[in-house]
Amino acid sequence: MTAPSNAPKTAMVLAAGLGTRMRPLTNDRPKALVEVGGRALIDHVLDRLAEAGVEKAAVNVHWFADRLEGHLKSRTRPAIVISDERAELLETGGGLKKARPLLGDDPVFVANIDSVWIDRDDALGDLIRLWDPERMDAALLLARREGSIGFEGGGDFFLGDDGALTFRGEAPSAPFAYMGVHITRPDYADAGPDGPFSLSPLWRASAAQGRLFGCVLDGDWMHVGDPQARDEAEARLKDEN
Repeated sequence: MTAPSNAPKTAMVLAAGLGTRMRPLTNDRPKALVEVGGRALIDHVLDRLAEAGVEKAAVNVHWFADRLEGHLKSRTRPAIVISDERAELLETGGGLKKARPLLGDDPVFVANIDSVWIDRDDALGDLIRLWDPERMDAALLLARREGSIGFEGGGDFFLGDDGALTFRGEAPSAPFAYMGVHITRPDYADAGPDGPFSLSPLWRASAAQGRLFGCVLDGDWMHVGDPQARDEAEARLKDEN
């Protein structure tokens, strides 16, 4: 599938986590190298990004960093650069801020490694077409909470007719969950504190200003956060094939 002309050419892939909920599968490897459907989680994400037009991906590493770096050397696309967090885990915001020198000045994808999905249309293409840096700080890819595999929360967002996002707040549930991929400016986290911090407070500030948007996956999302979810994702992919 041809990527839209404004597709980000660079991505930040968040792969440094300890994978605590995925144990015992992460006793000897990073979560990024846990396999689903015969492929490492990180390869599912990197392949999606490459298909969407990404040419370079900055990958942060921490837990079993050497093993992950060794695996990534076998890839040809996208080109991989390492953001080294061996000394300290920096969370989502801190990780993006640390990787800033690797990302250039144009909009970037930011992606988790624990999302696998079956696409009936072109989810990343839809996200690219939604993205408008004049109106938005970030554009998030969402999944419907009902029917998702491995997601047990009450949902994250309400979605307006124009694509604007509102956080669930005090509501008992919301129909949409963030599925682990978004587009933003590479400097979005620059104003954050030194050390570890989450992107969530930045998103909340952007949402309050009407600058957080999203679009919804037409397909099946699998949040592969623990061994049971991994097994469920395996079964779903097998059904698809």
